[in-house]
Amino acid sequence: MTDKTAELSPTDWVQDQTKRILETGTTEGVEMRGAPVVLLTLRGAKTGKLRYTPVMRVEHDGRYAVVGSKGGAPEHPAWYYNIKAHPEFTLQDGTVTKTYVAREVDGAERTEWWERAVAAYPRYAETQAMTDRQVPVFVLDPK
Repeated sequence: MTDKTAELSPTDWVQDQTKRILETGTTEGVEMRGAPVVLLTLRGAKTGKLRYTPVMRVEHDGRYAVVGSKGGAPEHPAWYYNIKAHPEFTLQDGTVTKTYVAREVDGAERTEWWERAVAAYPRYAETQAMTDRQVPVFVLDPK
């Protein structure tokens, strides 16, 4: 299930990943640095336009986490602000697309999901060490 009005990322490698998902209809076999991804369809915070955003797959009991590491950069990824402005969106995992509602977590809940994220993608621990900001974690609950 794809949205014909959603835009691709301006970043070539992200665009290539997204096109592969859209062409095959599945996220299966699409990886980022050796780890599986899921595809978010987010609404832009400023423009209101729909945008495809592939992110690392962090799933537990039908819920997902989205981690705003941006490779350890000093600022949050652009999609962080899209989720903050429009927390309800679709996520495609494999061939299944569902609507979720995101909330940024902290405290013990963040710690629990952070551990799951690092287990799914160990490089998250390295990216946190590369920046002074706390890498944000959103939990996505099915709508």
